Formats: sequence, C-alpha cells, structure tokens
Amino acid sequence: MRIKALFQRLREQKRPALVAYITAGDPSPDRTADLVAALERGGVDLVELGVPFSDPIADGPVIQSASERALAAGTSVASVLEIAEQIRTRSEIPLLLFSYLNPILRFGVDALAREAKRRGIDGCLLTDLSVEEADKTVEAIRAAGLDTVFLASPTSPQRRLELVAKYSTGFVYLVSRTGVTGERQNIEASLETLVRNMRQATDAPLAVGFGISTPEQAAEVGRLADGVVVGSAFVRVIEQNLHSSDLEAKLEAFARSLSKALHGVAA
Repeated sequence: MRIKALFQRLREQKRPALVAYITAGDPSPDRTADLVAALERGGVDLVELGVPFSDPIADGPVIQSASERALAAGTSVASVLEIAEQIRTRSEIPLLLFSYLNPILRFGVDALAREAKRRGIDGCLLTDLSVEEADKTVEAIRAAGLDTVFLASPTSPQRRLELVAKYSTGFVYLVSRTGVTGERQNIEASLETLVRNMRQATDAPLAVGFGISTPEQAAEVGRLADGVVVGSAFVRVIEQNLHSSDLEAKLEAFARSLSKALHGVAA
C-alpha cells in the first residue's frame, strides 16, 4: 500500500508528510493531472483528490468556489476516477479520494471501491460519513484493497476517537479546529491535546489539516504530527491563477516553500 509505505519511509527519515488537497476538475478536468505533477515536483508526498460537490458543508468559501468551478466544467465522480488513472500513468504518488457521501452513494459504494482501486486510488475519506455508522461502508472499501481515513476533531469524545482509530487505515486525519476549512492566522491550542489523545488510541500516523496556510504553520504542526494537510491555501493559488500559463509553476513554488519548512522537522 502506497500510503502505509510513505509514512513508514518518512518515519525513518524523521520528517512529516506534506499532504495537499485540491478539488479535482478545477479549473478543468484535463488540467488536474498537471497540477498534481506540479505539487509532486514541489515536494508534496500525498494528494487528496477532492470530488466536487454542490453542498460542501465542511468547506469554507475557497473550496466551495472550487467545487462550483469543477462542476461547471463537467467534473463527476467518473471523471475524477479518470483523472486518477491519468495521474497514475506518470506517478506513484499516493492518492486519497476525498468526497462527501452523497456522490459516492449515487455512484454505488461497491462499484466506486472497485473502480477507484483499478484506476490507482489508494484510499477514501468520506468527510460526512458518521464513524458510528461506517462499518458496512468501510467493509466494502477495504474489500477492494483501499485504505479508509476518518476525521477527528478537538471536540470528539473519547468513544469517537476510538472508533476513528478502529476504522482508519493509512492515517488518521485530525481537524486542527472546529468549523469549516479555510486559511487561519493561528493554530488552535487544543491541537496538542487532540494529538496526545489520539496517540493513546492508535499507532497509525496522524495528519493534521484545516487552517494551515503558511510554511511557519506547517512547521509548527509538523512538530506534533506525522503529516501536515494543506488545502485551501493550494486551492487559492489555483483560484488566483485560473487562466495563467504560470499556474503549475506557482503551485509548485508554493508547495516547495511548505516542503522546505517540513524538512528537518522531526515528527
């Protein structure tokens, strides 16, 4: 499994992973593979391919707008899988399918899992799937040979942390703060407590996201966790350069600034 192998390798190197979220199909489906290649050149270790959705309730305005652009460009679950296949023809970077549950239910969970595996996806994160009701969905996804990743937040009770630990393979995604995605000036003080509590529940790698937007913040979080997830800040670079031939270069440069901040940071 690419995700497991990645975190094992980085643990040996004593540095945290840089995980990038982008909305697949933004600004167009035929450009996403090139954007992923730029992220990888910039030092990104794992990419979350977001399935655009019309009602992304966990996301702030930057990613909401990205979903709208991707949907307007004709992006669907099927085309996201096609994008993953394109990426896989040139790269072995781990890919996590990041989606709300509704598009996956419409596609069919079993069919999605089989197709995702065939196209080169390594795992799935269904952001609004309640971990208390996840057993059958997890069973179907894992049966196809995919990892499953769940979210835990500073307000998650211990019972939920234990369920997140039970159902997460590859890594656990820790939400650094309550609320929606988006760039923030400061990292919540409650994050350290969340990391400590989650480490008591699982030996799986912990990746932290929501609100991380600068190299300094990435380095700060990287000292606590095994991975740092950056989403809205990458999507904003795309938004600001939608029609620019320099989009890939700018995305790569921003990724490199974050990656450099994480090198030498012992997770």
